[in-house]
Amino acid sequence: MPVPTRLPVVFLPGGVTPVAPSYAPLLAELGDEIQPLLKDLEVYSADEPPAGYSIQTEVEGLLRAVDAASLPTFHLVGYSGGGAVTLAFAAEHPERVRSLAMFEPANVPGVWDAYEQGQWVDFQEGLADLPADRMLAEFTRRQLRPGVDPPALPAGPPPPWMAQRPAGLRAMMTAFAADASDRELLRRIAMPVYLAHGLLTAEYMIHRVQVLAGLLPDLWIEAYPAVHHFAPPQRSQPKRYADALRSLWARAEGGRSPSAGADDRTYAA
Repeated sequence: MPVPTRLPVVFLPGGVTPVAPSYAPLLAELGDEIQPLLKDLEVYSADEPPAGYSIQTEVEGLLRAVDAASLPTFHLVGYSGGGAVTLAFAAEHPERVRSLAMFEPANVPGVWDAYEQGQWVDFQEGLADLPADRMLAEFTRRQLRPGVDPPALPAGPPPPWMAQRPAGLRAMMTAFAADASDRELLRRIAMPVYLAHGLLTAEYMIHRVQVLAGLLPDLWIEAYPAVHHFAPPQRSQPKRYADALRSLWARAEGGRSPSAGADDRTYAA
């Protein structure tokens, strides 16, 4: 009896935690169902962000990684900064992506609308003037709804990779603001897309979801009531997230729609 072929799935992390620990609980849940490729962000490929860093730097790095792994097509999963990269990649190389899943992409590629421009100004105010440790704490707080406690810091000294994060996060945010690509190109992302967001994340995320709902032709949106940006479902609710991904992948592979009926699921097509 032939062994079923495992689905090729490429994972990109957010701008803080590297890809392996970011997705470890989800990958444990999925087991040997998939052929995973874990891709860290190019902004952390060296001690300092690459010269001339842009979102295109990330797109080209992802393209090199999937070509090196001999993956002509694959399912793509991204979180936060990695979610923004997956959008840019899928718009530029739609023929390579079988499905796209994101949790709270940190940006929608293209020129920002007035709301996004205002939100950027508010979010950035005073952030660059803070020392690295306070910058990271404030960066976290500004992405949560008022009254939501930030996640507790792990015990012990910070991991060595944390030293890169302040510069890397600033480089990514600058790259998002400088992106002048045509947002209409996102309409080329015709494959099934799963977009999850947490209801404890700051309100600007709702606007980001609405922007994507107006651009992506085949979009499944799911809200996670007790989740925020720094407790993403791949770590905080891996079984639920794995089930959603299985449904998405089944639809992309066999044309089946995700099962309807959950109160917090909406569909745009």
